[in-house]
Amino acid sequence: MKTPEHKPWFYRNLPNAVSLLGVLPLALLTLEDGARFLIPLMIYNNFMDDLDGQLAVKLDLKSDFGATLDNICDAVAHVIFVIVVGTSIDVACTALSIVAIAAILLRITSRVVPNPKSAGGSPTNELMRHILLVLIATDTLGWSASPFLIAVFALNAVSMLVPYPLPHLIRSQLTSTIGVATVNAILLVAWLTPATAPLIAVAFGLPYLYSLTTGSIGWFRRSEP
Repeated sequence: MKTPEHKPWFYRNLPNAVSLLGVLPLALLTLEDGARFLIPLMIYNNFMDDLDGQLAVKLDLKSDFGATLDNICDAVAHVIFVIVVGTSIDVACTALSIVAIAAILLRITSRVVPNPKSAGGSPTNELMRHILLVLIATDTLGWSASPFLIAVFALNAVSMLVPYPLPHLIRSQLTSTIGVATVNAILLVAWLTPATAPLIAVAFGLPYLYSLTTGSIGWFRRSEP
């Protein structure tokens, strides 16, 4: 049986190719009517980001280069999404989107919480899911997305930099192949069946708030002399 090192070059770099393919189509957002591709591109990028990790694990193709490339692709994609969303709403959203972008870059470059167990629930990816669900849910309900996006940008900027993991995120709990596929299927359902989006948004939001709150309480207690 061939080890990964003895497999063809393309096979060994399959996860890396998926990482790059997850970012390249974002060029569509630069078109004059590119904003109409925002939701499907966010779903697509989330799927590809999960897929490259699953391939690396299942095919035993993990590498330092692959992990670094994945981080870079995440940073590029997530910053682009935040810029497009933040600048398309209002001045307040634009201002908070800048804060979120700074947090993304700090998280990606410094890895404040280098915890492999939380890789499936990375706060930068969680921000993308929150933005996606807010956009679909508020559009379905006829509400302004601005106050919800401001809250999402602010809270996620904090959670990207806190010195503790967020173990109760849905994506942190669902790390198997089936679990990962389920999360992506749920996001797809929210897009294709908008009436379900508000409920799905709450289902993702409550575990996030619980994880952030309990994590903060635990960290402060541990920090007390």
